[in-house]
Amino acid sequence: VQLQASGGGLVQAGRSLRLSCAASGRTYAAGWFRQAPGKEREFVARISWNGSTNYADSVKGRFTISRENAKNTAYLQMNSLKPEDTAVYYCVVGLYISRSYGTNTHDYDYWGQGTQVTVSS
Repeated sequence: VQLQASGGGLVQAGRSLRLSCAASGRTYAAGWFRQAPGKEREFVARISWNGSTNYADSVKGRFTISRENAKNTAYLQMNSLKPEDTAVYYCVVGLYISRSYGTNTHDYDYWGQGTQVTVSS
């Protein structure tokens, strides 16, 4: 499975961005992680095939993950962006219904290339 992430950029605090992650095949779970300079990679959000979602506390109420199964694409709508949201964002997917895909980096089967999100104050 190949993943193509897009939608990153430079925005001012308070504005919005939408990230997209297109997969070359069907996926069961999809999600996003991010890594800021000098920090460990951290979970942002995930969504399963049936639409159930989980979010990191730091983004709850501001970010929304969604997916279009017919297009094998997941989205991350990021509103009310803050400078601390600045990071490289990575999309991830899981392929197997028998596996549990959660908040750990090793939970997922494939990672996309990162896309930079920079939020200026």
